[in-house]
Amino acid sequence: MARRRKRQEEEHENHERWLVSYADFITLLFAFFVVMYAISSVNEGKYRVLSSAIVDAFRSGTTISVNTTPPSGGANTMIEIPETKPIAKAVKGEHQAEKKANTGSAQGDEKTRLANLTQDLAKVMDPLVKSGQVTITHSSKGVTIDIRDTALFPTGQAQPNEQSRQLMANMALQLAKVDNPIRVEGFTDTVPIRNSYFPSNWELSASRAGSVVRLFQENGIKPERLVAVGRGANLPVGDNATADGRASNRRVAITVLASGLSDAEVLSPQDASMANGR
Repeated sequence: MARRRKRQEEEHENHERWLVSYADFITLLFAFFVVMYAISSVNEGKYRVLSSAIVDAFRSGTTISVNTTPPSGGANTMIEIPETKPIAKAVKGEHQAEKKANTGSAQGDEKTRLANLTQDLAKVMDPLVKSGQVTITHSSKGVTIDIRDTALFPTGQAQPNEQSRQLMANMALQLAKVDNPIRVEGFTDTVPIRNSYFPSNWELSASRAGSVVRLFQENGIKPERLVAVGRGANLPVGDNATADGRASNRRVAITVLASGLSDAEVLSPQDASMANGR
């Protein structure tokens, strides 16, 4: 009986041996992740130095050498960047060339538009041009239309007559074809004016310029394109000592300014005449 009981105890199996294998597996898995974490660690300081050196090289076009030591203890790595043309300068040069080409093309297009505008205005105002009441000039600074006061206003007044209303309506149709700024200047002769409406020629010239601007706006010209200037008896184009000279000085000058030029930068033909001593 004692021998049979001993044999049964020897034949009893250990059902918990899997715990040994499981523990070995967990240990190996832990070791694996420790190794993976170790080789994935990066020395951020040294890689920042590398990145900064590369950026400086592309900006200055110089040759640099950067030594980096990986945390795994491997050999140093040499990175050499050959001398090249700085990228920033190259891109800037290309942009400047492209901008210059686009500017030249835009200027050519505007010259064509203003030349066509000059021709269209001349056709619309042909009778007044032939009678000498209107003069149209085209220069690199824009298109200027000089209109004598008799074609626009009664003597000594700033209220537009019927002819001026139709004339401004016809001009507005042509001026709407471009989007350039428009400067309207009023001029008088040196004969003083003093009445209940206009204490001096300054008020008369400014009021006449404002009347033309208002007519343009009523006929569809955007108000932000318009500016009115009163010149008084300044900048004459004729001799105020003669009747013909005074008649030519009493006028309204409408200038379609070339793009890129401010109102202060543009001299009208009468400004140029004064500068030349006329």
